[in-house]
Amino acid sequence: MTPARRSPAEDLRTALRAVLGLFLPVDCVGCGAPDRSLCAGCRTAVAARPARVRLVAGVRTDAAFEYEGLVRTLLLELKLRSRVDLAGPLALRFGALVRRALAEAPAGTLVLRVPPSVRGSRRRGFDPVVLLLRRGRAPEGSALVRPGARVRGPGPAPVSGTGSGARVRGPVPAAGVGQKGLGAVERVVATVGTLAAPDVSGRTVVLVDDVVTTGVTLAEAVRAVRAAGGTVVRCVAVASVEE
Repeated sequence: MTPARRSPAEDLRTALRAVLGLFLPVDCVGCGAPDRSLCAGCRTAVAARPARVRLVAGVRTDAAFEYEGLVRTLLLELKLRSRVDLAGPLALRFGALVRRALAEAPAGTLVLRVPPSVRGSRRRGFDPVVLLLRRGRAPEGSALVRPGARVRGPGPAPVSGTGSGARVRGPVPAAGVGQKGLGAVERVVATVGTLAAPDVSGRTVVLVDDVVTTGVTLAEAVRAVRAAGGTVVRCVAVASVEE
């Protein structure tokens, strides 16, 4: 059986990767194979991981992946080491879920980003969720980054040509206080009332976030939208921690 011939474009990409590997050596984060940040086999493994659906505050929440194994590694590399070269496999499915949520929602639905931590935003200088939205071909202008913002989280721009500047805002957390060291009840108490969603009265909203663990922060975002007179029709996350 004669092997399939590769296109000139594929040959060029292979040659370019080989040259780059000489000057910028990199190994696959999944299996350690040389000259690829994520090899073809590991990309296939990520694509085979199942999506997850759960309820948060009574709202359907679609997660592109379960937060485990190689998916967890990719997200941590992106968030902690700014490995934007690993965004593609995550962005593909995440962007598709956001597009589907908007297609099933009323016209003029807004995409709102649940604010990341102020400390993380300062350290990275970019918002991983916004990056994944763009790489995943989510609607243009579905989120904006506000580097160095001290009080407000990233303010998503309107979707589908709407004129609202709606965004979810979060306060600066107290020094030394983090949710990882809190119990379940303490997390709820510490989170309720910390977000506000101006300019969403009478609007429908799709909330987006990176990782949903207990769901407390996402539930607070839902509460904030409802308190402001908006309706959350769907939540979409990159990954979900299965409890």
